[in-house]
Amino acid sequence: MHHLQETGFLRLPQIIGDKHANPPIPPIISVSKSTWWAGIKTGRYPQPVKIGARCTAWRIEDIRAYIESVGA
Repeated sequence: MHHLQETGFLRLPQIIGDKHANPPIPPIISVSKSTWWAGIKTGRYPQPVKIGARCTAWRIEDIRAYIESVGA
């Protein structure tokens, strides 16, 4: 499993990866952006937190709990 801090926030590219970044960011959860947002809408993935007017993030604790719940 990826090494995640105890607490904090992750932005979407840190969760689903970004191969175009320099250096590339490997995914923690390997799904597409549209699949991620659809999964949030249906409740499959953790709900985001607005940390600014144009900034959405996810609590590391929620991502870790999701990973443990699916046994990834």
